[in-house]
Amino acid sequence: MRIRAVRPTELPALQDIERAAGECFRDVGMPEIAEDEPLPVTELARYRSAGLAWVVANGTDAPVAYLIADRVDGNLHVEQVSVHPDHSRRGLGRSLLDHLAAHAAEEGAPALTLTTFTCVPWNAPYYLRCGFTFMDDEQVGDGLRAIRAQEAAHGLDRWPRTCMRRELGRLRAGPVRPRA
Repeated sequence: MRIRAVRPTELPALQDIERAAGECFRDVGMPEIAEDEPLPVTELARYRSAGLAWVVANGTDAPVAYLIADRVDGNLHVEQVSVHPDHSRRGLGRSLLDHLAAHAAEEGAPALTLTTFTCVPWNAPYYLRCGFTFMDDEQVGDGLRAIRAQEAAHGLDRWPRTCMRRELGRLRAGPVRPRA
């Protein structure tokens, strides 16, 4: 499998990947998230045009996972990362995050950021294992605050959410543990 830029004809496939990946939210009592529609093709095209949309392609060059990002508060912000369940638990999400980190480093961005659910195993706990740390309120910039406000207006604050950050020098690092 390889990571490459999203092709214009693949945008509907990204929606299919997100729908399939979202089904697991039903198992943790969040059916509303599973039923939430992915971004429209026109919005996905904006990420592709900005050079901030990548897929993991399988042996037949079909997308099986994807990541889209934005530039927020001087960092690259993970807007969405989804892996089709038929290809999950193979490190594809982490590979996409590492790819984004390398891209961000080339751009001179200091970090990656994201917002996520705190109590969903494949959300905040997973991102901790991928080198992200929780952000204190004073670390959250205006751009992330605006994203959180949009998420709240969309009803996502029904479940605990947080902002996280990954410094770019920490590729493949584990969670930060307090010193004894």
